[in-house]
This record gives sequence, C-alpha cells and structure tokens, in this order.
Amino acid sequence: MLEQLLENGESEMLACFRERFRPEDLAETLVAFANGNGGSAVIGISGRVRPKVEGVQDIQAAEEAALEAALACTPPLVLPLPQQLTSNQQTVLLIEVPPGLPNVYSLHGKYLRREGPSNAPIPPNALRQLLIERGEVGWERVRPENVAMGDLSEMKIQSYVARIGPPADGDPLGWLYRRGCLTRDNQAVYQPTNAGMLLFSITTERDYPQCELTLVRYTGNEMSDEFERVDIRTTLPDQVRRAELWLGEHMRRGSRMVGLEREDWTEYPPAAVREALVNAVAHRDYTVRGEGIRIAMFVDRLEVYSPGRLPGHVTIDNIAAERFSRNETLVQVLADLGLIERLGYGIDRMQRQMADAGLPPPEFRETAAGFLVTLRNKGMNVANTSIIDTAKWEALGLNERQIGALVFLTENRRITNRDLQDLSPDVSPETIRRDLSDLVDRGLILKIGQKRATYYILR
Repeated sequence: MLEQLLENGESEMLACFRERFRPEDLAETLVAFANGNGGSAVIGISGRVRPKVEGVQDIQAAEEAALEAALACTPPLVLPLPQQLTSNQQTVLLIEVPPGLPNVYSLHGKYLRREGPSNAPIPPNALRQLLIERGEVGWERVRPENVAMGDLSEMKIQSYVARIGPPADGDPLGWLYRRGCLTRDNQAVYQPTNAGMLLFSITTERDYPQCELTLVRYTGNEMSDEFERVDIRTTLPDQVRRAELWLGEHMRRGSRMVGLEREDWTEYPPAAVREALVNAVAHRDYTVRGEGIRIAMFVDRLEVYSPGRLPGHVTIDNIAAERFSRNETLVQVLADLGLIERLGYGIDRMQRQMADAGLPPPEFRETAAGFLVTLRNKGMNVANTSIIDTAKWEALGLNERQIGALVFLTENRRITNRDLQDLSPDVSPETIRRDLSDLVDRGLILKIGQKRATYYILR
C-alpha cells in the first residue's frame, strides 16, 4: 500500500514529511487538503519527487505532533487516528484528511488550498464560493445552553476512551476536545458541545427530543393499524446498536438445502441495512426539531427516513460518488467506535451489497424536509421461492444443527441420524442423538421405528 501511495511522488492528494517536522507545516497541508477533496500526509518520508522511506523512530512523539497540527487549524480538524504503515522494516505514519468536510479551514487567518504538490492561498473569489458552499462552523460544535459536564456519562466516556487507547487515555477530556465533543471557555474550563451531548449524554431525551429513532414493522405493504413499534431515545451509539439488533430480529430469515449444504438467506443483506441505519443517524440534520428518524418495515420493502435534505453539493444524481459530511464530529466518533466507515457515506457499498444479493438497487429520494432510502426485497419473497423461513426456529433457541435438520425435513419429509451426521460431519453421534431427541421433546418432530430402522418426520 505504501509503495503504491508514494509511486508518483507528492501531488494534490499527497504530501510527505520527515520525522522531524514543524507541526505548523503539517497544519498548513492539512488545511489545504481539508479545503479541497482531502488527501494523505505521510510522516517518515524524504524527497518530494522521488520519495524515500526513512521511517519514524518515536511513533508517539510523531502522533502527538500530528494531533497538535490538526488542533492548530481553525476550526480544529477532526481526523481519523494516524495509521502505522511498514515498508522494508521502516514504520511511517499516515494521516488522512477525508473528503467532503463541512467547514472552511484556516491557519492563523490563512486560507489555503492544494495546487499540485504545494499549498497556496485561496483567491478571494474562490474563497467566497467555498464559504457559500460549506457555510459556517456546524451546529454540532456549538455549546448548548443549560448543560454542563455533569450531564455526560462517565461510563460512556470511559468506554470510548478505552477503545481509542493511548492517544486518549492519558488526557480523556483533551481528546474529547480535539474530537469536537467539548469546548473551552476563557478560563479553559471544558463544557460539552451538541455533539458531545448526542454521543455521551445521560439527558438525551430531556435536552434533544428530536434525537429519536422510531422502528415500525407493518403486516402488509402499506401502513395499517396492525404494527409493532419501538421508540429509541438515547445517545447515538446506543441508538445504532439497539436499532440494528431490532432490525436483525425482525427481518425474515430462511434456509434451503443445496445438495448436502445448507444455504442461509436474509430478507435484506444485513450490511446494507446497517449502512442505511448508520447513515441516517450520522448524517441527519439535528437542527430539525419535532421529527426523528423513522424506519418502517413492510412486507415488500424497508424505508429509512431521516430529517434534513442532502447536505452541501450532494444530489440524488451524484450521491454515490460525492462526499460531504454534515456532522464531522459525530461521524468520526461513531467511526472510532467501529459503528460507521469514516471515509464516505457507504452508498456505493450499499448498492454493491444489494446487487450481490440479487435485489433491486437502493432507491434514494428527497422529500420536502428529509431524505428517504428504500430497500426492496422483490424477487426474494419467502412465499414464492424454495426458501424456508427459519426465524421462528431461531426464536425458540434451536442450534444450527437442529435448524438444518428441520430445513432438511421440510424438503425431504424424513431424516435419519445418518442424514444429520452427513450434514454435520464434525459432530459426535451422541450430540446428533441429543439434538434429535430435543426436537422430539419440543414437539417439532416425531420419532418413527426403532434402532437402525429409526427415522423422524415433522409433527
């Protein structure tokens, strides 16, 4: 990866630094990348046209200097953690600036952009246009009124810091400040920002009534009086985890036998559903009050609605290719927690996952005040295929072998100990016997015959 990155030398998207660099020089480059389409800075490299790997001896010092450079920008840059890359037993640091950042960045009043391998001042007309396109510092960085550090959950902060490790555990509050979750007043006293409250608050429902995620499952193709509903009012990481669990439990799942192999199926690719969910949580407009995220499951489709129209220059036509993050801090912290991919929306991944599952492509639509993603299950309806819905068996707590036995029985009408042994060759005969005996005790199958003539049928 490193050799490929350095192949053509410094460019509009790449800058190289030796181990001993001035944080201000790196900060200028980070600002230039951020005001453009992003880029990569590699520490531990000499030469601009023909880069040579020298390596970094003091990794911690280089990481601290890189974080200092990001913090020196105005507003402070929120970046993914530096990556360590190795080539010829030499370690370098890779700092990536994602594309589509929501602000216009400066260093000591200088607004820069990347021109080839150099940083250059942004001309007045271009700066004016950039300011119009990106706007001012986002709502997530603003300190809300009537909140204090005591409104944040120490347990949630500690859990987050533990995941980050050394860059954060020495100074947790300083790390949250660099991430944009905290701000400081004139006396250098930390206070939570809107982002910090959405991510770590213990008072989310009180302070952010719009921070609600509603999940509904209808029994047909349209809204009706018959439905199952749950409302989730908590911090964003917990919203994602709880909603993903609910969606997984309420999606239809099934299996079919292909020869002696069991082939599993889900109504929608779980990864595509996860992309739609986390994108809604991470990129919605939280300034819109009176409305939350709504996810509706119908027999033929899944709809994910989030308040706020598409941000920046993103349109329905270019949504898979363009990048613009309305909520820079929220996206990065959710990425730190492993809940979302930092670089980009993941729309292209969602499209690939639906295509790989043989499903129609995702549908995207802007409404008067929001954004709607629709995933359709056309062509994969359990009722009109050979796929057997196994959700009810999973709900009973049956193990994979037992579910496989019931799938086999549905297609073949009878099963023997030997058949199940062939399906699970690595399992002992005694375990096979217990699995079948348990299914008999549960009233799911009937035992016919004795000894070698024994076989089982569905009850």
